[in-house]
Amino acid sequence: MSKWMASIGLEVHVQLKTRTKMFCSCPAHREGEPPNTQVCPVCLGLPGALPVMNREAIRKTVLTGLMIGSKIPLRSSFDRKNYFYPDMPKNYQITQQAAPLCMGGSVDIQSAGTLKTIRVNHIHQEEDAAKITHLANSSEIDFNRSGTPLMELVTEPDMSTPDEAIAFLTALREMLVYAGISDADLELGHMRCDVNTSIRPVGTDKLGVKSELKNMNTFRGIHRALTYELKRQMDTLEAGGSLVQETRRWDDAAGVTLSMRSKEYAHDYRYFPEPDLPPVILDEAMIARWRCELPELPAAKRARFIQDYGLPEYDAGVLTAERAIADYFEAAAQKAGHPKAVSNWVMGELLRALGEKGQSIAEARITPDALAALIALVEKKTINMPAAKEVFQILFEQGGEPEAIVKEKGLLQVSDSGAMEDFAEQAMAASPKVVEDFRAGKEAALMFLVGQVMKLSRGKANPQMAADVLRRKLST
Repeated sequence: MSKWMASIGLEVHVQLKTRTKMFCSCPAHREGEPPNTQVCPVCLGLPGALPVMNREAIRKTVLTGLMIGSKIPLRSSFDRKNYFYPDMPKNYQITQQAAPLCMGGSVDIQSAGTLKTIRVNHIHQEEDAAKITHLANSSEIDFNRSGTPLMELVTEPDMSTPDEAIAFLTALREMLVYAGISDADLELGHMRCDVNTSIRPVGTDKLGVKSELKNMNTFRGIHRALTYELKRQMDTLEAGGSLVQETRRWDDAAGVTLSMRSKEYAHDYRYFPEPDLPPVILDEAMIARWRCELPELPAAKRARFIQDYGLPEYDAGVLTAERAIADYFEAAAQKAGHPKAVSNWVMGELLRALGEKGQSIAEARITPDALAALIALVEKKTINMPAAKEVFQILFEQGGEPEAIVKEKGLLQVSDSGAMEDFAEQAMAASPKVVEDFRAGKEAALMFLVGQVMKLSRGKANPQMAADVLRRKLST
């Protein structure tokens, strides 16, 4: 057992899903547009341009706080964070330091089979910076992202392993997407984080010297960087060295963290109140209305699917990973009355087909009602499973009604005893060696004959009935 214990805290930056930027009317989230075309004097920081607060961004930040049990102060305010860097042409960032929108809260995670609560210190609102791309001999800057509404959620250092950090980020991302707070697409930079980590001897309470890993934007990268950085700190101390509080960057190609600069403190940024924005004043009635907008969160939905629909934990986890899939499943399950069968079809055929087409479930032409009707045909033995999969493919590609497709394609299952007797006799007559094998004790031979019956019936035979008829005839 290691003599060291780790403390990990996260500063998670989330771009909010709003139509316009934080302090101007420029469109937000216009990925792919030519550089520096989605801008105005406000987000370019031109002299004399004044900010105007985005009410929807405030609402969505407060909704996030309500989801995690934060206290929502009735008064909060904005500050200027002063620093000189090309991505912020005003030479300051409008943010919140003294009076954030949300205080406290927590997120429960599952890690290593146990439940753990990760405390949140606060959530504050700010504007995003421009995007800088460093080339071999120059740097390019794009202000399209500048001013995008950004929410920063700061945790307490309650995580102790890279796995716990990823579990927290995964749980948080699920909630944000469920509630429509953010698309939280890491590849597009909608969600990124700074990772603070330190180690200390087991049994001590005082936190060790902290290092900060900046601008991490992939779960895999965060896990690898944390694993490396914790080992680096342990190796340094065990070799008799000392650690310094610093900001480091992760070099993914080399698999190492590299020092960037000594860690800044709050006073280094010379925070002072933003004079061009009024305070944010909320009231209890407004907060109560917003609270009513909260969706059922993923963890609660998983528990309900297990309880109400009798689903295994695995099924519930897959189905609730995306809100649209959970809603689709529930609509079909309530109509079909066979929740496990619906779960199997959604997790199997539907997600497979969507993946092959690169589509979202919102684009699927097969409706929940149609899937429920298809499952009902299988349950009533009107069609067999091969026919059901053929009907499903038609529904997925074209839409329509299952019963009409079954009639049009002539896919009704053959369950007539006389017809089944004929198919069985034909199969046995065509394969005397297989018949001998079965009678000699080779049980697998029966399935070959069932396959021959299915072939003779053009896939329409009831497989169970075919097996029963064959077994009876083979036993005489």
